[in-house]
Amino acid sequence: MTRTALTGEDILTAAARLVRADGPGALTMRRLATELGTAVTSIYWHVGNRESLLDALVERTVREMGEIRPTGDTPHARIVSVARALHAALRERPQLIAMVHERGLTERMFLPAQQALVHEMHAAGLRGETAAEAVRAVQFQVVGFVLVERNRERSPAQHPSEGELWDSPTAGHDPALARALAGPVDTGRLFSVSLEALVGSLMSWGVGGAGGSGVGPA
Repeated sequence: MTRTALTGEDILTAAARLVRADGPGALTMRRLATELGTAVTSIYWHVGNRESLLDALVERTVREMGEIRPTGDTPHARIVSVARALHAALRERPQLIAMVHERGLTERMFLPAQQALVHEMHAAGLRGETAAEAVRAVQFQVVGFVLVERNRERSPAQHPSEGELWDSPTAGHDPALARALAGPVDTGRLFSVSLEALVGSLMSWGVGGAGGSGVGPA
C-alpha cells in the first residue's frame, strides 16, 4: 500500500504528541523521524530546524486554544461552557502551554476565550469594570484550579495525610465533614461546584444592576 505523502501538519501532530507525552526535551528530529517512519531530512524540509519546529508548535497551540466556543441557551450556561472547555484544553496539553508561556504568548493565547466571556458578560447585563472583573474571575478560577490540580498530582506522599489529620474534633465536631475531608478529592465535582457558584454570583451582578457601577456587590 502506498504511504500518504507526509505533510507539515502530520509532523506537527506527531511532535505535539511527543511533547505532551514526555515534554519538549524529548522532542528530537531523529525521534520524530522514527515516529513518522521517514528520514530526518524530510522533517527539515517540511518544518526547518528544531527551533522552527518548536515555534510552529507554539503557534499551533495558540490557534487551538482560540477554537473554544460557548454552548448553551443562557449566558450562565455559555460562560460555564467556556470555562469547562478552557479547563479541559489546559489539562490536555500542559507541556505545550508551558512552551507558549515561555515565549511570552500567554495573554495572546487566552484572548479568544476572554473575548467569548466578554460577549456573554454583556449578554448578562454586565458592563465596564464589573464585566472585566467577572471575565478575570472566571479565567483565574480555571487557571488557578488547573495549577492546584497539577500540584496535587505531582506532590510527594504526605505524612500525615488528610485522612490522618481530619477527625471529628478537628472538624468542629462535625463527623460527616471530617469523613468528607479525610476522603479523596473529587476534583471534577469540586470544579463544577465552585464554577457554578462563581458564575451564579457574577450573574447576580447583572441582574442587580451593578453592571454600570464598575464594582460588584460587597
